[in-house]
Order: sequence, then C-alpha cells, then structure tokens
Amino acid sequence: MSNRSWFFASSGQQQGPYPEAQFRDLIARGTITPQTLVWCEGMAGWEKAGEVPGLMSGAAGAPPVLPQGGGAAMGAGGYAGGVLSLDMGIWDFTWRSIVLFLGLLVVIPTPWVVPWYINWFASCVQVPGRPNLSFTIRPGTIALWYFGAIVVLILLGVIASVIDSRAIGNLGGIVELVLFWLFLRYLVANTASNGQPLGLSFSGSVWAYIGWQILTVISFITIIGWAWVYAAQVRWLYRNIQGTRRQIVFHGTGLEYLWRIIVTALASSFIIPIPWMVRWLMRWQLSQTELRGA
Repeated sequence: MSNRSWFFASSGQQQGPYPEAQFRDLIARGTITPQTLVWCEGMAGWEKAGEVPGLMSGAAGAPPVLPQGGGAAMGAGGYAGGVLSLDMGIWDFTWRSIVLFLGLLVVIPTPWVVPWYINWFASCVQVPGRPNLSFTIRPGTIALWYFGAIVVLILLGVIASVIDSRAIGNLGGIVELVLFWLFLRYLVANTASNGQPLGLSFSGSVWAYIGWQILTVISFITIIGWAWVYAAQVRWLYRNIQGTRRQIVFHGTGLEYLWRIIVTALASSFIIPIPWMVRWLMRWQLSQTELRGA
C-alpha cells in the first residue's frame, strides 16, 4: 500500500489525496478513526477505516461495534454501489452560473467557460467509489467543434434563405442535434476519477437520440407528457453508458419530475429563489441515480 494515495470523508466532504505515510500519520493523530470512511484506487467503494485489513494496525483498541442500523447513511460506501449526491454551496453555484450565462451570451468565450463550469460541477458530484470526478476535456478541441458548427449552421441558414428551402432550414436543426449527441459521447468518453480516465463510452445511436428529442417536442402537446418522456430518456441515456461494471439505474418517475418542475417554475418567478430551486431539483435527480454493484 506504500504507493497508494488515500482519501477520507470528513463532514460530508472528500479530503485528499494523501500519500501512505501522511495518511497513517492522520490515523496516529486520531484525525481518522475506525469509523471514518476511506478510499484508495483498487477498492470497490468507500469503507470504514476499521474494516480495511491492516490499515488501522497500531491504532488504540479495536473499532467499536456499531448498533444495528447505525451509520446506515454511510454504509453504501462499503459495497460497489450506492446513490449519487450533489454537494455545492449556493453562492458558488450562483456566481459560476452567472459567468456561464454571460459566456454563452457573448458566444466567443463559450468553449472555455463550458469546460470550466462542467469540471466544477463534476467536482461537486459524489460518486460511490469514484472520488474527485472530473472531465479531461480540452477547451481547444471544444473551440474547434464549436466555431466549426457555427460556420456550418450560418451557411445552411444563408442557403435556406437564398433558395427559400424549408428542408435546408430543418437540416440545420438536425445538425444541431447531431452536434449535441457528439458532445455527449465526448463528455462520457472523457470522464475521469482522481485524474484517471474511467474508460467509459456512450453507445446510444444518433438516430435514437434525435428520436428522443422529437418525441419530447411532440409530448408538449399533451401539456404534461414531457415529464414522463424525459424520465424515460434519462433511463435510456444511463443504459447506454458502457465500460463500467456497475449498472446505472434511474429511479425517478414522470410524476415526480412534473410536480418538482412546477414548484421550481412557480418559485423561480420571484427571481431570487432561482439558485436554490435549481440546486434542489438537481440534487433530487442525482439522488435518484443509483450505481448497482456487479
């Protein structure tokens, strides 16, 4: 274990990485107790330090026996599964979201502010057994795609206006969906944990993705049907993430989406509650995402 880097959980926050010697010094000083959740590369999930063979050797006394049901909220780290969670401060979320919005509004900074924002958001997502979630995306690559897409869409718009062709205009919408699909594949393929790529890929076809977007638009005719379509689409997205031994399951339903979106929209009409409501909605969605151990 001498070459491993360790992490531990304290007050709901990930701490680390720490080299072996420094980590054992924290144990000796009592910062890390037998009940502290710890993780290092090679472990299936977060485990109590007292349950990791050889880790607490030299610690005073044996780890106390937890009462039945004790620590249930933390126990999910002891196996290769568990639910995702979101831990981010409201002010951090607010000012970063404003910067993102302004960057998108100005257009040119978009390829730089989007990766910056996505990586920050990923750092706030707590994934069982995968500390320090991030995306190894390059702003230069995003810029090449982004500005190239703008040129293509502008050309299609000009051609559509010159020859007065609705078909060419619709083609521009399809191109946009294809670009979103490519970005989704790129994002999944560049998912990393602790700086190491996870080797994931997205296998959903572009036609299926376009079909889901068309179905979403059509579902708005029913006023409320879009909520069920969106929940089903999330399940489809998760099923098509390949390269992980753990099954990604979404438990949220259309009805749960519907009333939460309505509450969020009503509260957001007062402007000030927007950050709190959006964070509340995102936290709920992640809490409905479960990694089931292989």
